[in-house]
Amino acid sequence: MLDVALCLTLDHDLRLVFLAAIVCATGSWITFRLFRRGLDEKGLFALGWHFLAATAAGSSIWTTHFISMLAYEIKAPVVFDPVLTIVSLLIAICGSFIAFSLTSVMGRFSFIAGGIVLGFSAAAMHYVGMWGYHISGVVSWDMGYVAASVGISVFAASAAIYIVTNTAGQWRIAQSAGVFLCGIVGLHFTGMTALHVAALLMPAGGEHSDSYLAMALSVALGCFVMAGAGLTSFLIENRTRQDSFRKLHTLAFYDTLTGLANRPNLQARLDEMCQAEGETKREFAFIGMDLDKFKEINDLHGHQAGDLVLQAIGDRLKALQNASIHFARLGGDEFAAIMEISDESALLKKMMEIKQSLTQPIKLDTLQQVSTGVSLGAARYPFDAEEPQELVNRADLAMYRAKHDPLTSICFYDAAMDEVVRRRKALTADLRQAIAHDELELHYQVQTTVATGAISGFEVLLRWKHPERGYIPPSEFIPLAEASGFIMELGLWVLKTACRQAAQWPNLHKIAVNLSPMQLADPFLPERVQESLAESGLAASRLELELTESAVVENRERTLDLLSRIKALGVTIALDDFGTGYSSLETLRSFPFDKIKLDRSFMHEIEDSAESRAIVRAVLALGRSLNVPVLAEGVETRHQLDILNSEGCDAAQGYFLGRPTPIARLLESFHVAADASSIDFDVAILQSVGMTLRGSNARRESNAATINARQRGAQS
Repeated sequence: MLDVALCLTLDHDLRLVFLAAIVCATGSWITFRLFRRGLDEKGLFALGWHFLAATAAGSSIWTTHFISMLAYEIKAPVVFDPVLTIVSLLIAICGSFIAFSLTSVMGRFSFIAGGIVLGFSAAAMHYVGMWGYHISGVVSWDMGYVAASVGISVFAASAAIYIVTNTAGQWRIAQSAGVFLCGIVGLHFTGMTALHVAALLMPAGGEHSDSYLAMALSVALGCFVMAGAGLTSFLIENRTRQDSFRKLHTLAFYDTLTGLANRPNLQARLDEMCQAEGETKREFAFIGMDLDKFKEINDLHGHQAGDLVLQAIGDRLKALQNASIHFARLGGDEFAAIMEISDESALLKKMMEIKQSLTQPIKLDTLQQVSTGVSLGAARYPFDAEEPQELVNRADLAMYRAKHDPLTSICFYDAAMDEVVRRRKALTADLRQAIAHDELELHYQVQTTVATGAISGFEVLLRWKHPERGYIPPSEFIPLAEASGFIMELGLWVLKTACRQAAQWPNLHKIAVNLSPMQLADPFLPERVQESLAESGLAASRLELELTESAVVENRERTLDLLSRIKALGVTIALDDFGTGYSSLETLRSFPFDKIKLDRSFMHEIEDSAESRAIVRAVLALGRSLNVPVLAEGVETRHQLDILNSEGCDAAQGYFLGRPTPIARLLESFHVAADASSIDFDVAILQSVGMTLRGSNARRESNAATINARQRGAQS
């Protein structure tokens, strides 16, 4: 070691030695950063990084050697062989590439193989370079120092590779570079100690010192350029990776449309807050939010307008966001928030602020603006639930109750009240499976001409037979279907099924199918009607669509266009539940109705109330003046029917005339009527489905009696 130290201090220009050390240290650090990056890749990408690392390693080893050779102050003329000098550089680069590649593909002890190859490559570079270092003198070598220099190189290379591949920590790159630096410096100066020269010619002192210094600086600069190119590639790729990671993180945890946190993001925050302990444990509320009328905005103005609305909602929620409340979009028109709370009054105040902000009009363009409502439900941790999913479910129940509460759109979870909501949600889920499970069926209620008793048509009524609860009233499941949006699918099923069944009847009676207000928001409703007629083969003149006036007036221009397109198909339109809601002459004048259906509420009082009878008389007169027939619903007694007959009502429907009948029983009545041959067809049908016949028509009663007699004869 003393000989090595004396060689370093006495036989070298320390300025150049210092420069060589800087080059080697910088190159080593860049080398192992690039090598470490390559270990994280596979295939060609890994080889690419290993090549960059090998280029940095080989050039820094070679430059350290070359500058150190220039620093060697020998008392004899020196000439560098350019071929061997270049070959030594290639040996360093190629050997480093092989070493790094071996390390990445071998197993647990790969650092040994990689270290041996890298160490011998550095030593081979040194001694090939020395071979091209021609000195005018007698050269001899101390083989002990030569062997020691090779051993130092192999050991240091193996240690450096081991550190970078098998240890953790932010300093492992610097540690590997430091060990490798010591190995290269040890290799060179131990090898130079092994060199003994007896000069034959004595050059003039100092004639080459300035040129050697310039050459050393040039070589160092070239090395820095090569290493810098590798480092730049690493930095660019690392920046690209960081940008890609940020983009992927944004896509994974933030909603791309609104910029709010998404469901996984909110779920992670919720889990973290529920698992907090000690001083970090906080009381908080989970708030569920659901926009009202958003589907209608989508249907009326298109999905682009819907996106604009969601973006505006997102901007407003971000404006309300602070350290105590975080918002997220869960999907569709559903949003949520987590809010740290001190008391329930603060929570209510914040929810009212959210509602006020979200219900402000939203501009779609310079001419159009829309407004949405919002329903909010909250559950508090740990009072209402301690588990994250249970907390979300209970906030969802509260929001569901808020959505159906006519008095308020803000609700807190309440165990007693929300049990009803839970049952409604379960029933809604069952309803969505009713079509697939064949639980739905259509019943038909007869409509007759008041004056003659002849059948004028049948109203189609939907029935749901729940597998556990039996028949569920339409007044219970239809609102659920409308609130959940399932009414669109349900209504289309009713229309298609009714057309298909009626097309198989052996007569030409009309069918009347009810439309939900939400179906009128479908811009493709006329096409769906046409498709149903085409698939079933039912004549358009046999189909009548019924809709309420409240559905009509909600968007008059759009509805008028839809109804005109439907009537162009040959389908008739009836105004249902007339006399309630928004009834007006303007509606009757503007819309192409083929029938007016008088609401059943007037039948309840027509026998005893002169006012009700006067209203019925006025509606009938209005229908005659507009040349639109009037059908009275809810006829339950003979007296009611007689009053309608005396007032000149066109048609009637109700339990007195016939109850809703399943399709199977109705088809049986058709067969009975067909068997009756010459006997009146309508009377046979009415008798078969249990209609109460009027005594004023003796011929029909006689015919009905004849049919009964034939049936009894057939049975006997």
